[in-house]
Parts: sequence; C-alpha cells; structure tokens
Amino acid sequence: MIAPHTILSPQWEISRLQGRSHVLRLSTIQLTRFSLACLLAGLSVALSVAPLNAHEVAIMKSANIAPYNQAISGFKSSMPSETTFVEYDLKGDPDAGRKYASKIRASGADLVLAVGSKAAIAARLEILDIPIVYSMVLHPAKYDLRAPNIAGVSSSIPIGQQLSHLRALMPNLKRIGYLYDPDKTPPFSNDATNQARQLGITFIDRQVRTEEQVPTALRELLSEVDALWLTSDSTVLTQESFSFLLSAAFERRVPVIGFDPEFVRKGALISFWVDSTDVGRGAAHLAQTILAGSPVSSSKALLPKQRMSLNRGTAEYLGITIPPSVLSLADEVR
Repeated sequence: MIAPHTILSPQWEISRLQGRSHVLRLSTIQLTRFSLACLLAGLSVALSVAPLNAHEVAIMKSANIAPYNQAISGFKSSMPSETTFVEYDLKGDPDAGRKYASKIRASGADLVLAVGSKAAIAARLEILDIPIVYSMVLHPAKYDLRAPNIAGVSSSIPIGQQLSHLRALMPNLKRIGYLYDPDKTPPFSNDATNQARQLGITFIDRQVRTEEQVPTALRELLSEVDALWLTSDSTVLTQESFSFLLSAAFERRVPVIGFDPEFVRKGALISFWVDSTDVGRGAAHLAQTILAGSPVSSSKALLPKQRMSLNRGTAEYLGITIPPSVLSLADEVR
C-alpha cells in the first residue's frame, strides 16, 4: 500500500499506466469474442427453428374469374403463414398453360395448385415430378385427371344427396329433364341413374350441339318432365339463354333446379352448389397432407360441403309447400 504523501517516480507511473492499458486490451478482445459467440449462437438458434412448412406453391388458374379467385383465396388463407405463392393466369389460353408449366418445373416449387379445367389439363400434361392438386373442375373424369402426382377437390356434389332433397321437396316428382352438349358435358352417370330409379325418378335428356338447337329441344323436353335440371354446359346455358330457359319452364309450371345460388335469386326453385372458398380450403387440406409426406396417389379427391338455396316465392307460384325438414337445410332462402 502506498503511504500518504509518498512521491511516486515517473517510471513507476508509466509502468502502472502500461499495465492498465494491457488490461483494457484484454477486456476489449474478450468482449469481442463474447459478442461473436452470442451472434453465432443466435444464428444457430434461428436456423434450428426455421419453419418446417416454408413451402413454395405455384398456382395456375384457367382464367381471372370470381369463383377461381375465391377458391385461391380460400386456399391461401388455409395454408401455413410461411408458405410462399407464385401465381400464373392462363387467361383461358391452353398454350399459356404449357409455357407456365415450364417455368414452374424450373422454379423448384414444392406443389402446384391448378384451378379450373384448362389449368388442370396443362398441369397434368406438362408437370410430371411435382405434386399437383386440382380444384374447381366439374368433371375430372372427363379430362382424365389421373396420374401418380395428381389429387384434387371435386366441385361436383354427390347426386344422391340432391335427389333425396328433391324427393322430400316434391313427393310426386317422377321425371327430371336436362339438356347437354355431348362434346362438352357427359350425361348423368349410370350410378346417378340407378340412384334416381331407387327413388322412383327417371332422367330424360336431350342432346344439343349448337345454341340454336336449344329452344326446340327445350320445348320438347318440358312437355315430358316434372322438373328441369340445369347443367353447367356452355352450349345450353349462357347469360342470354338463362332467362329464356327459366321463362319457358315457368310457362309450363315446371320447377327449375340449378347449381348456383344466383339462379334461385332470379327465380329457380332450388339450387345445389358448393362454395368456391370451401373448395379452396379443401385443396389446402389436401396440399398440406401431401407436403407432410403422404403419397399423392393415396390422397383421394375431396368433396366440399353441399349447399342449398330455395326460393319461397317460386314454390308458392308452383303450388309447392317446402317441408320444414328441407327448409332447415337451406343455406339461403329467398
């Protein structure tokens, strides 16, 4: 210990300051090493908790229309938040589908969502080594959407459910008619025909190959049936032809069965439909199952929830009483 008033030599003071400088240098080096270690540890932790569901999904849609966009919205909202999406719009052009498929193959996408039949067909033909989930395709069997890397969500509703509701709504229903273009829409399947027969219902159809043939075929059909079933056939059903189909059926007091709630809002008696957003959610569920490691080939096409709309005013006009059991199942009543 240095005694009070002791005079220190200049040499001793220099040595003391040099020692303190050495200590400061050591402290700085140690602090730098400690900071570096913390940084490396932080990076290690960050890497170890990287999201496992950070997949990239390529989305191909056949066209920029509301139902397709709603399905895509439902899909995105149901996928993990870490998922990234790259979208391609075919704008109704199959050639664009082939071009975009080439980009997707080179992109390293983990899965492809094909929305609409044109996108689904392009994906099936051009993409062989990436899982594909199709959606918003009304007749998958018609387009042969079968391959080891393809699964999908059907937009069709099991017809047995619809027939049961129709029988409850119209106990005397015996003959249901529909128009279709065989080049665009398949006829009702043998399974549907058999299910109808079990309920005492017969399907009667008329084929049309041009829009000009629709009025004559419709008048003939309406004289033979108890109800008219609308199909999503672009030869039969257009924005212009819907009003004619509906008014012609009304003249004969024949109820119209549709596949869109908008038809009921315009006067159809009943519509069976699926919500496009529900279809998108179903596609997301299927996609996550596949991305988690399940074989695509074992992932069957999912069926979205059936929805139903009823028009009370039309029922009253046609002299039809809607049973409470049917009314309680309706998602929309006009």
